[in-house]
Amino acid sequence: MKYLFFTNTPAHVHLYKHAVQQLRNRGHEVLVLARDYTCTVDLLEWYDLPYEIYGYCDTSKGSLLSRLPVHYVRAIRHARRFDPDLVFGMGGYAAHTGAVVRAPTVLLIDSEPASFDHTISTPFARTILTPDTFRKDLGEDHYTFPGFKECAYLHPEIYSPNLSIRDQLGVDDDPYVILRLNAFGSQHDVGKDGLTNEDCRRLVRELSDDATVLVSDEGSGVDLAGLPAQEFDLHPALMHDALAEAKLLIADTQTMVTEAALLGTPAIRSNSFVGDDDMGNFLELEEQELIYNVAEFEGILELATTVLRDDSIEETWQRRRREFLSDKVNLTDVIVDVATSRGCVTGLESVHEFDHKPVADSKPPVHVGSD
Repeated sequence: MKYLFFTNTPAHVHLYKHAVQQLRNRGHEVLVLARDYTCTVDLLEWYDLPYEIYGYCDTSKGSLLSRLPVHYVRAIRHARRFDPDLVFGMGGYAAHTGAVVRAPTVLLIDSEPASFDHTISTPFARTILTPDTFRKDLGEDHYTFPGFKECAYLHPEIYSPNLSIRDQLGVDDDPYVILRLNAFGSQHDVGKDGLTNEDCRRLVRELSDDATVLVSDEGSGVDLAGLPAQEFDLHPALMHDALAEAKLLIADTQTMVTEAALLGTPAIRSNSFVGDDDMGNFLELEEQELIYNVAEFEGILELATTVLRDDSIEETWQRRRREFLSDKVNLTDVIVDVATSRGCVTGLESVHEFDHKPVADSKPPVHVGSD
């Protein structure tokens, strides 16, 4: 069979990378259609995945919308040439391309706030897969799996830590904190914000006495000149290894917080998504005491200091991680099973029809989220 995968962000590369490799090893033809966004292409090259670029997008909010028509034209052109039997993706690009080339589409969605994207993409999907923490009903083709999308690459069955990462970072045995900053340039980030420049500078100043602070700034907009901070300058494919060894992650982004939880690294998440209407996966992870969702900056400093000075924190979080992941699926296995069944999930033990009572949106946001 011939499979087409859309990777519009770096997180999508990680989501599908092992499934692409396994399907190719089984003799199937696979093509990845990629958007050149931040380090997406770097990751595709690192993992030696077969790809074509359908468009470029920078981290500014207007960049994606202005390029949408060209993106669609190029994506459809590549898809027609490849002639796939099945399409995988997370939103409109995949769903609409699949419809045009008459190939069934499997959407893997994990962000409840992306209401507009759900509206325009899900009617064209054969199957919609979400984590079982997802709190919105996406229709009769909506199925859930136990876990998160990050279980496709950080589940213990598929992820092995890089034991040399500390040497590559130059931190020896010293504790370190990763400060991850979002560019807030995607369409689902419209109207949202996170840590300010002054917040970041204060964090570095106050935490550097207890740990080395490594900064990963997606938008390169924070001025840390003159402060005791170290830029994360390794290849982006090594970020998960660095995260696994960190004593703490502080982030105003989303995906890396879930990744930290699945690796057993304490994480503090602070952005304007935090609140009563937050996404189900972050509410679940906080309930399992694997992450902290913090709305106010002062709360970050207090929690971070407590974590860094707790010598038992690593053992505690690893125990919680093991307990949490004990009944979660290796999502790569699920993706491969769905692929080889041509997008049909009937009979797959790890996938179930959506049966939760959905949480209604008080004011449904209009976002193009997953893409």
